[in-house]
Amino acid sequence: MESNLNKVLNMNRQQLSGQLYKYTNVVKGWQYRWFSVDAQGGLLSYFLCEPAGDDSTPQLVGNVPRGQVHLAGAVICPSDEDSKTFTVNCASGDMMKLRAVDARARQEWVDGLRAVVESHSNSTGTALPPRDQLAAHDAFGAARQQLQQTELSNAALARAIENLTGPPSPTDPDLLVLKALSAASTHCLLQCLGLLQRHPTTDLLGPDARLDQSF
Repeated sequence: MESNLNKVLNMNRQQLSGQLYKYTNVVKGWQYRWFSVDAQGGLLSYFLCEPAGDDSTPQLVGNVPRGQVHLAGAVICPSDEDSKTFTVNCASGDMMKLRAVDARARQEWVDGLRAVVESHSNSTGTALPPRDQLAAHDAFGAARQQLQQTELSNAALARAIENLTGPPSPTDPDLLVLKALSAASTHCLLQCLGLLQRHPTTDLLGPDARLDQSF
């Protein structure tokens, strides 16, 4: 029977590639990038690019990838917030939040990336049964999404305190402590999630069922 990876490669003999938006941070928001997957090497790379005015390939800024991650053991999760967004959770504890042009494009990316993940993860170890593995991956993905929402709420809280015009003032000691504790608590939760995903028992999810740094 033809493997999932072979099916993906048959659909695109060169590389899985295309235009996606990448969520950078609260300040910069969504950034336009060109993504390319080396299915044989198990690598996801992205490049700075200038958007094209039509359906043609955009102009890449330089030949060196802006970022690159290994897909072995990664978790690919469609987002519940809309029909276009999905996340790629890689090897060390972080994730990339991406957005396709429409629901169909998102599904193509999710299917393709999962096929590459499956190929490279299965070649290095024994994982949980697929149903249990998917449930665990979904749980990690949901936890990550909740923490990202918390980060957004923290940023909104900080802006609200900084924009205060009357008593209490933005430099009120209690408000400064509140802002600092809010940021520190979220940071600690993110660190805890990363430690959990790097715990030896996480090997049951696959050899590298941890997350990698996004750029």
